[in-house]
Amino acid sequence: MKTVILVLGASGQIGTELTEKLRQLYGNNNIIASDIREGSLELMTSGPFEKIDATDKEAILQVIQKYGVTQVYLLAAMLSATAEKMPQKAWNLNMNSLLAVLDLAKEKHIEKIYWPSSIAVFGPTTPKENTPQKTVMEPSTVYGISKVSGEFWCNYYHDKFGVDVRSLRYPGIISWKTKPGGGTTDYAVDIYFKALEDKKYECFLSENTTLPMMYMDDAVNATIQLMQADAKNLSIRNGYNLAAMSFTPKEIAAEIKKHIPDFEITYNPDFRQQIADSWPQTIDDSKARNDWNWEHKFDLKTMTEDILESLKNQ
Repeated sequence: MKTVILVLGASGQIGTELTEKLRQLYGNNNIIASDIREGSLELMTSGPFEKIDATDKEAILQVIQKYGVTQVYLLAAMLSATAEKMPQKAWNLNMNSLLAVLDLAKEKHIEKIYWPSSIAVFGPTTPKENTPQKTVMEPSTVYGISKVSGEFWCNYYHDKFGVDVRSLRYPGIISWKTKPGGGTTDYAVDIYFKALEDKKYECFLSENTTLPMMYMDDAVNATIQLMQADAKNLSIRNGYNLAAMSFTPKEIAAEIKKHIPDFEITYNPDFRQQIADSWPQTIDDSKARNDWNWEHKFDLKTMTEDILESLKNQ
């Protein structure tokens, strides 16, 4: 039976690049992009697109039946900084979309689900260094609360109903193809645009705020690798810890200055500083590396080179 994938939230930062990669792997017509809003020109023209509210179970089912969808990647979510401003709306989107898709799998309309968790599941009481796979999860943000709850729902549906749901706890994701979408780690995306456009950047986090980060190429590859892994090798259903690099705004600025010597950074921490301070600095992702051979390719140096080169050439 051929793989046909519906990507909910395909117009977002991760969705855009993940959809592109999936279309390369499985064929354009076998990857159905969907979102509540239209996406990039390439996303809209390279394969099927359906306008869907990710909380509307019936609308999702209609698209599944229309295309013979076998897997759903649920990326629609309200991210950390935006969710703090609209808690109820964030909770409704983040929870109801997941429950809708889990129910569709339970009812045997689809075979497999991908749903991303996040380092936001951790909180001020979580060990900051080498954060373990199983540890204290007492998040202090609406986004984190929704992700912890989502992880428990994924476990529940897998244990009770045999739903094949898979998840990764993404660190901060850095890309250049799509502008940031309201997350606390967005500075590490925005800084590259501002470095090239203005030669200066005002950072909303303090200079020594260490956070776990990952280049988009690695995040996309990890997602697909997990979904292609043999189910019998997977020991985690609520969300695998995932890591690549950790750095501070000061360190990313120093790396950029190697390429743009007159680049200047200033610091003006806002409400996002408190969110960042509640998150880990480094992550232990040995479970992912052992279970399905996860391996990252990019560090701060190689990522910076790739982003600046790509932005200059676009």
